[in-house]
Amino acid sequence: MPRVWDVPVHDSTRVRDARVAAEHAAALAGLDEQRTAAAALVATELATNLLKHAGGGQVLIDVVAPPVLVTGREHARLVQVATVDHGPGIADVSAALSDGFTTTQSLGAGLGTCARLADDFDLHSVPGRGTVVVARIGAVLDRPAVESGPASRVRAGAVNVPFGGAEYSGDAWAWVRDGDRVTLMLADGLGHGPEAARASTAAVEALRGAAHLPPAEALRRLDKALAGTRGAAVAVAQVDTRAAVLRFAGIGNIGARLCEGGTWRHLVSRPGIVGTHRPTTLREEETAWADDRVLVLHSDGLPSRWAPTSDTCRTATDPAVTAAVTVRDASSSARPVRDDTAVAVLTPTPPDRP
Repeated sequence: MPRVWDVPVHDSTRVRDARVAAEHAAALAGLDEQRTAAAALVATELATNLLKHAGGGQVLIDVVAPPVLVTGREHARLVQVATVDHGPGIADVSAALSDGFTTTQSLGAGLGTCARLADDFDLHSVPGRGTVVVARIGAVLDRPAVESGPASRVRAGAVNVPFGGAEYSGDAWAWVRDGDRVTLMLADGLGHGPEAARASTAAVEALRGAAHLPPAEALRRLDKALAGTRGAAVAVAQVDTRAAVLRFAGIGNIGARLCEGGTWRHLVSRPGIVGTHRPTTLREEETAWADDRVLVLHSDGLPSRWAPTSDTCRTATDPAVTAAVTVRDASSSARPVRDDTAVAVLTPTPPDRP
């Protein structure tokens, strides 16, 4: 089941909680002692920064798939440390990432060191709105992954926030690859808690055997796999990178929005519940995939009135950062979240990224 650590950091005692959570996540990801220490240091430094510069915030720690699926390493797992705050923001991001830019209450590592320790590191900050940071730490590889195939030019990322600080989220996301096709799925188990998590986990496991299927067929496969669970809302989006085509199908209330050249439109799911009330016919939507596209899938934990901003349609931003910014900007104390919340984002890989 998708274990997620949601650590609210509003005093120094919770910094230790963030570090311990990173160590637990590293154990789940199978990291060695060196990389576990790196994950713990990154979590500690980022949590400390929340207190020092933002007056507090939220640390989300999860074990995730790689942002790019490289042949032979599709099943690798990384520790993702995301921090979200509504603080004053960073006026000079370049300076904040430089060596020597540290806080008096930190370990002296600084954001620059966190960026070097992480396999992936990105942040988004706007003065007056706050900052989002995402770092991923994986195992030490014998040699760097190099692949020039078209499927490596698509990347995905997500954040998952369990309802009420629970250990397990009823939402889950996954993505898989079959040759030139990559498939992203978001599942929302009915309700929340362990039984919802069991349903969404069944969807993740079934997707691994359905990477070769188009979205509608994959949903039929998932429907059989979820029989016996309470069921889930599921959306499946597949990019055929060689044909430059996006195909989408969904059942239930997973929101799906596609940005095309700065303009957003909805991708429509059919009513129903995968595993219990699948519709007899499934509509599969098809559209062009290009370098300016951004796809956002989200569970109904996100407020229904959420509307994408210009920040959401940025292909240069790490997709997990886009997901975290979406969760941050859609939430407030006046609109309490009443369910698990997951946002998954699919974007082209920028030309200057490996």
